[in-house]
This record gives sequence, C-alpha cells and structure tokens, in this order.
Amino acid sequence: MTALLPLFLLILGFVALILGANWLVNGATSVGVKAKLSPLIIGLTIVAFGTSLPEMIVNVFSCVKGSPGLAIGNIIGSNTMNILLILGVSAMIYPIDVSRVSIRRDIPAGFVATLAITLMANDFFRGTSGTIDWIEGLVLLLMGAGYLWLTFKKNSKTLENSETSENSETPIELPWSKTIFQLVLGIIGLYIGGELVSNNAQKLALSWGMSESTVGLTVVATATSLPELITSIVAALKKNSAIAIGNVLGSNILNIFMVLGVSSLIIPLPFDSKMNQQLLILFAANAIMLTTVFTGKGRKISRFEGVILTLGYVAFMLFSLYN
Repeated sequence: MTALLPLFLLILGFVALILGANWLVNGATSVGVKAKLSPLIIGLTIVAFGTSLPEMIVNVFSCVKGSPGLAIGNIIGSNTMNILLILGVSAMIYPIDVSRVSIRRDIPAGFVATLAITLMANDFFRGTSGTIDWIEGLVLLLMGAGYLWLTFKKNSKTLENSETSENSETPIELPWSKTIFQLVLGIIGLYIGGELVSNNAQKLALSWGMSESTVGLTVVATATSLPELITSIVAALKKNSAIAIGNVLGSNILNIFMVLGVSSLIIPLPFDSKMNQQLLILFAANAIMLTTVFTGKGRKISRFEGVILTLGYVAFMLFSLYN
C-alpha cells in the first residue's frame, strides 16, 4: 500500500512528460518547417531532441536531487527500446526506407556514441572508479555538437536530393501564435513531469528492493521512450519513413552525447559493472538494425524484420528483469 501513491504520482509524471514532449515537438517542428529544414533533418534533430527531453528532464532532476543511479540505466534502456521496439513496431506498420545519409552518418554515429560511453563507464580513459565525470561529459557534449554541425551542414544537400517516399507528408507548419503556445505548454509539462518522476522513482526503487539503475533501465526507460514510440508510430501510419527512422537514430545519439553529457556535468554518474551486459545488448541491437537494412530488397526494414526486432526487445526486458 505504501508504494501506491508514489506509483500513481510516477504515472502522472510520465503523462505530463509525454504531453509536454508532444506539445514541444509540435512547436519545434513548426519552427523547423519555417526554417525550411528537410523532413529527415527535422526528424534527426528537432523531433529527436524533443522526444529525448523526457530522458533529459528525468536525468537532470534525478542528478540535482542526488539520485544519479537512474541516469545511465535510463539511457541504455531507452536506446535499446528505440531500436528494437520502436523501429520494430514502426516497420510492422509500414516498411521503413533508410536513406543513404543515415547509413553513412547516423547509424555509424550511434555505434560511436555507444562505444564512447562503454569505454568511459569502464575507466578505459581516465580510471575514475566506474563513473562518467564532468570531463568525460564535456567530451560527450563536444561530440554531440560535432554531430549536429555535420547534420545541419548537409541540410541543403538533403533538401536538394530528398530520398523520402512519395507518400511522405510534410511536417505541419503552425501560425506563430500557436507555435509559441505549444512551446510554452511543452516546457511547463516537462517541468511538472520531471519533478514527479524524479521524486517518486527512487521511492519505488527502495520499496521494490531494486537498484536505481535497474529501475532506470526498465520502468523509467520504457516510460521516457513513449514519446519516441508515439512519434514513430504516427510517422509510420503516415508512411513518413524519414521522420520514423530519423527520430529513432537522432534520439539515440542525442541521448548519449547530450543527455548523459549534461547529466555528468551536474554530478559524476555511477556505473554498475553488471550493466555491461545491457551495453553489449545495445551494441547487438545496433548491429541487428544495420543488418536488416541490407537484407532483402532495397535499403528497407521490412515487416518481418520488424517482428524480429520487437521480439528482441521482449527478450531484452525479460533478461534485464531476471538479472
């Protein structure tokens, strides 16, 4: 009974995070259309950053309040869910076309980001006793800035040589008044949601006898990834492969470079060596995603491959909870 109130408040916080992220994404996407960004760039940057905000808000609030154990587990769990479940479900709805630029730049960037936190968390560079500290956080932020610079640098070329489907819909442009209103609502929703989630996740971890990193890897990661799931499903229903794949790839890259980078500036992030198993699974998920692109006809993730990815996520969750 003592866990019911924190659980209710946690769920309420997730609802506020999802609504806030959705409002903020709508407003930010409208700004992107006004700035004449391509759908792929909007997915990789604006939509991806907006859907990564729940992870950012939860991590920042948790670190400020002295509960950094959630941070790394939240990101590993979210990124694994993005690849296996979100791409899998999206592909089952409508096969996902993967552009050449994503194969050359975004998928390799995801591998590099995962490798970076693996080496940092295991003291490969500095021997900081199983933590990611502020110096390594700065390195992550610089790598993220480099990725964003390359992405926007190629924007004009992407616009000229768009590889999106003929059935793809252009992201909606709203009037400035509605754009600003959505942005403000989004910020308020994210703040309230961040407060509720960060306050109650630790209470549930204690009451359930689970570590903060495990709660972050499973419960918190699943909930904070719901905006990515909803965004990609809607994009798949509209046959907009650029937004669906761009949202997932961009969100995963920003989760590591930006979210973990900012979190580690606040407080050193502790890393449980048992989480190396989940990092290996995340590497495997990236490899499976890349393999699906090159199997079959064209550069597509088919419906059958979507089923395989989704089943892989079910196995990941069972393994994580069992451990």
